[in-house]
Amino acid sequence: MNSMLEVKDLKTGFDIDGDFYHAVDGVSFSVKPRQIVGIVGESGCGKSVMSLSIMKLLPKGIGRIAGGEVVFQGKNIESLSENEMNSIRGKDISMIFQEPMTSLNPVFTIGFQLEEIMLNHMNISKKEVRERAITLLQSVGISRPEKIVDEYPHQLSGGMRQRVMIAIAIACQPKLLIADEPTTALDVTVQAQILELLKSIQEKNDMSIILITHDLGVVAEMCDEVIVMYAGKIVERTNVDNLFHNPQHPYTKLLMASIPRMDEVVEELATIKGIVPSLKNMPQVGCRFVDRCPSATAECRTVTPKLAEVESGHEVSCLLYESSYPKESVR
Repeated sequence: MNSMLEVKDLKTGFDIDGDFYHAVDGVSFSVKPRQIVGIVGESGCGKSVMSLSIMKLLPKGIGRIAGGEVVFQGKNIESLSENEMNSIRGKDISMIFQEPMTSLNPVFTIGFQLEEIMLNHMNISKKEVRERAITLLQSVGISRPEKIVDEYPHQLSGGMRQRVMIAIAIACQPKLLIADEPTTALDVTVQAQILELLKSIQEKNDMSIILITHDLGVVAEMCDEVIVMYAGKIVERTNVDNLFHNPQHPYTKLLMASIPRMDEVVEELATIKGIVPSLKNMPQVGCRFVDRCPSATAECRTVTPKLAEVESGHEVSCLLYESSYPKESVR
């Protein structure tokens, strides 16, 4: 099956105090039609920066793609002009941003913000767009849509604002939806409703989804394939069953161990010691997880592991599996 999106050796970073620092460093993956790909990792691993790179929405003058390619339906987005990108963004590729309160414009009504994207991308009359806005709000589970359409973001709850964000994202029936932490700051009941809604929309519209999250429960519920990122690199990639039943990378194993279990009574929850290195302190040689890894050896500081297949459909970047592939030494 041909890929809808291909990310090839993507390198993205930021200019800080005259120097360039990589936030995403050599990431490659693909998304097939109707596939849901989960991207997981702690805050600071580069997940959101990667999504902004795909959308070509990096902050101007600071962030930039320094290498690699993002190819959507055969087009390299880096070679597209701003006008060409605007014709794709919102129509063919859409995004649900992490924080709905700051993503929605507080001075415009919900209806205006829904109608604006449709008027920009669809040949539709003002009357039709109003009716479609109300239908969209209803389709994402908002009651009284004919009234909500004339209200402002501050008048809605967090769950309703997130539903509005989903309605805006799917208004033009995109082929690819990027959902960046779509259930953050929502209570558990609303989270479940939002995930069920996304799954229903994906199946109904034959849409592909990139789901960015740090919640492995969400991954188990939603995804076909999972990418685990750490410090700007992919450390493990496999299907969702493999990830939960046979995690390979020490980082993935620690993430799994930190999930509370209903069938166990423990005095203290497992944690991963330390923090993700900052952009300015990112190791350039060896494994980036070395300072937090319980399995680290002296070699992990001098040899840079490569992402390689350790079994069919399961790729890992770790020297524990060095016999499975030729390692690359950077000294």
